[in-house]
Amino acid sequence: MKFVISIYAIEIIIVFLCILLGYFIYDKRFNRNHGIKVPDGFQSTEEINIDPVTGEKTRVYYNPDTGERFYKKE
Repeated sequence: MKFVISIYAIEIIIVFLCILLGYFIYDKRFNRNHGIKVPDGFQSTEEINIDPVTGEKTRVYYNPDTGERFYKKE
């Protein structure tokens, strides 16, 4: 009986760890660098993302030197 309980406990711990890892490692690139001022070296692109729920427009800026992208809400 203790063996069965320990197996369930291990499974619960594994699921909990997966949830924590998913929360902290989740792809947050889109939301990580919103800002008001566009940093130096970034060029405006024609790419605009529209949130279907809120209708907010987000313009994409691109830095050709580093390949980094910057998202600014309009």
